[in-house]
Amino acid sequence: MDPDTSMVIGMAVGVLSIPAIVSAFADGRTPRAAAVSLVIAGGLMVYAINTKDGGYQVRDLPRVIYGVIGDII
Repeated sequence: MDPDTSMVIGMAVGVLSIPAIVSAFADGRTPRAAAVSLVIAGGLMVYAINTKDGGYQVRDLPRVIYGVIGDII
């Protein structure tokens, strides 16, 4: 998998798991599925950082996101 794609998928899964965590805590449940999705998101982002030469800078992330969306479209 391309490091840029895995970074964008990891960020998307991480962002989408935040409402699941908040919802679980609000209902008094244990956020098991949300925790698993956070671990998967972290794993994808660590994989992307380790496989790309030089890693990622914060200023590069918008370019990476738009590049992956452009590749999909």
